[in-house]
Amino acid sequence: MVVRLKTKYEDDVRAKLKEQFGIKNEMAVPKLEKIVINMGVKGAVESRAKVETAARDLATITGQKPTIRHARKAIAGFKLREGMPIGCAVTLRRERMWEFADRLISVVLPRIRDFRGVKDKLDGRGNYTLGLAEQSVFPEIDFDRIEFQQGMDITFVTNAETDEQAQFLLRALGMPFREREQKQ
Repeated sequence: MVVRLKTKYEDDVRAKLKEQFGIKNEMAVPKLEKIVINMGVKGAVESRAKVETAARDLATITGQKPTIRHARKAIAGFKLREGMPIGCAVTLRRERMWEFADRLISVVLPRIRDFRGVKDKLDGRGNYTLGLAEQSVFPEIDFDRIEFQQGMDITFVTNAETDEQAQFLLRALGMPFREREQKQ
């Protein structure tokens, strides 16, 4: 199976990164290591079925079975007990990671209403997190079967040494970062 975005990285982006940052060692070139998709389920305290529904949707979107996340400690104000299921997450690597990133960049993000690009703020370690308000922007999700709107966080983990390198990598892969407005 040939993954379009992986081929683009190997044929084009890697060479641009080496040239831009003067990297001599092939192994030191920044690359995408994994994508982590996390869903914290609102209302999971009242109904365990909501977590299972969110996990089913996440499995449909990613093609991989998610792990159920449990509360680490009890919080009385939220009626939360230690060990209660409160969300689900998936870590994508290799071919699935490249295929998901390609689908996210070329299909899902353009489907968002009034989309003007994603924020260009990275975490200081070369990783980028993007939040989506609902799962219905993915074409795999049947709009009629959605029981409740569920948001998610998508984290792109790179091995870049700086945010500048990571942002250059993601921009070269096609991530539609919002252009900063010039103050006058």
